[in-house]
Amino acid sequence: MRPACWASSEVAAARGANVDHLPTRSSRGGDDVRKQYKEKPYTRLTQPLVREGGSNGVREGGQLRPASWDEALERAADGFRRTVADRGPDAVGCFSCSKATNEMNFTAQKFMRTAIGTNNIDSCNRT
Repeated sequence: MRPACWASSEVAAARGANVDHLPTRSSRGGDDVRKQYKEKPYTRLTQPLVREGGSNGVREGGQLRPASWDEALERAADGFRRTVADRGPDAVGCFSCSKATNEMNFTAQKFMRTAIGTNNIDSCNRT
């Protein structure tokens, strides 16, 4: 018998199973796993946040405010452009994940080599 967890209980409930018979202790012997999520709900951002204010043109120390996706992506692109212009393309690097798909890793290296102009890309999939 495998230990019950919150996710498997939710899957079982979605299939119409009676979840009352499932054990309510975690695999480490803690309290009801489902109770943890009811008391402390996980909140997600629903829109991007950008930082306003700060000093020296750097947005450190400013307040976060909601923004549109276009504004947030434009700010990110401006940050890349500014860094490449000030310090050169080798000042930017990328670390890709070996658990990502080959397509995602290919896209990351293609972005770094064509858009940024650097070969500074690495991943942990060499081992």
